[in-house]
Amino acid sequence: RRGARKRMTYEEAVDLSRYQDPATIDEILRTARTIAIVGLSSKPNRPSYGVAAYLQRQGYRIIPVNPAEQEVLGERAYPSLLDVPEPIDVVDVFRRPEVTPDIARDAVAVGAKVFWLQLDIINPEAIAIAEQGGLTVIVDRCTAIEHQRWKRGT
Repeated sequence: RRGARKRMTYEEAVDLSRYQDPATIDEILRTARTIAIVGLSSKPNRPSYGVAAYLQRQGYRIIPVNPAEQEVLGERAYPSLLDVPEPIDVVDVFRRPEVTPDIARDAVAVGAKVFWLQLDIINPEAIAIAEQGGLTVIVDRCTAIEHQRWKRGT
């Protein structure tokens, strides 16, 4: 069709390399202690469960955030970030991109240090909210994969 415009993808709208800096990721993994995992499922076959179990084995404190769960990996689950009664270093998000702006607002409200969107979870509005709130933002990276890379020193 003449004059038809190709729809821009999230990846084209946002320069993701700004949010994937290996040195920044390494610093986060080295200094973080508490990771709230939004969308963490108690189903062992779900990616969120595997990542959380891995991070827990590596010594991180995992806080499940999911209103459908009571407990995951031996940790009490909370319905939202706003219900978590302790400081959060990293908010690790396993939710659909369209719901991430509200999660970013909550991450800012609770004073988290890092807003981390997992693989294929990209939302420019959520990124902007978190950045404007002073959080370090990581996008389209897996915490477990990045931790394994960091441990290898590559």
